[in-house]
Amino acid sequence: MPEEELFKTETQSSRTEIAEALRDAAEQVESGDVTLRSDTDEQTVAVPERPRFEVELERLTDSETGDQRYELEYEIRWTK
Repeated sequence: MPEEELFKTETQSSRTEIAEALRDAAEQVESGDVTLRSDTDEQTVAVPERPRFEVELERLTDSETGDQRYELEYEIRWTK
């Protein structure tokens, strides 16, 4: 199935800013409509009553430097 990226944003933020964004996202998910905004884009989507929710924590190691980084992802999925 071809993938079409509809919206993406990435910023360096404080834990407090991230927590505020997650609380706002939680309220939108609970209401059923989520609006994503950046300086140049906006997308709104309706979230169904029972989507799939995935939480993933990964530790990745750079093969050249040996540096490690962590990725914590919250993902909500559904079919239309």
